[in-house]
Amino acid sequence: MKRGIVVFLGPSLDRAEAEAILAAGYRPPAARGDLAAAAASGARIIALIDGVFFQDCAVGHREILEALRSGVRVVGASSMGALRAAELDTLGMEGVGVVYALYRDGTLVADDEVALVYEPGTYAHLSEPLVNIRCTLEAAVRDRVVSPGEAAALLSAARSLYFPDRTYPRVCEEAAGLLPEGTIRDFLAYARTQAVDQKEEDARACLVRVREIAGEMGLIQYGG
Repeated sequence: MKRGIVVFLGPSLDRAEAEAILAAGYRPPAARGDLAAAAASGARIIALIDGVFFQDCAVGHREILEALRSGVRVVGASSMGALRAAELDTLGMEGVGVVYALYRDGTLVADDEVALVYEPGTYAHLSEPLVNIRCTLEAAVRDRVVSPGEAAALLSAARSLYFPDRTYPRVCEEAAGLLPEGTIRDFLAYARTQAVDQKEEDARACLVRVREIAGEMGLIQYGG
């Protein structure tokens, strides 16, 4: 294990980019028991970014708390990590990023805000997380591509879809009867080139934060 750091990472960030930021023992999205196993194997810092939601038992609160009690630093962001950090930050888990803050403040409450479907081997996205759609709509309002009311209608259309069906084209199809064709066309064109991947941005920020913690703990630093 590189420097006693374990990172649970899947579709939120490309592995090569992650390794350029932080050298660590990278593991696939965490399921129930995986974080406890990492702590038992000697991890001193655990970054929980991606975890399973529906296909297996999710990471449990108890195993995180036990790791914290044993002296392991646990940092969460982006996806399952953001959700668990918002639930456990008062008990010692550290949260990083916008998605974590949205859960902490109660803006986000549902697990499916960060859920998506992806190719198991490559982690290529097959759907878009609702939180990314939210952030893209906020950017589109700032850039005056859509009005606040139009953004609300598009968000409502996105929320009405089951998470595997959420893509920008599908959201626009769902909103087709609610908004002018020009608005739909302009937003879809914007999303093709300017979509915000907040989960990716938060995953990067998490790895940077873990690198900082590693320095504070006197661990050898590698990478960017």
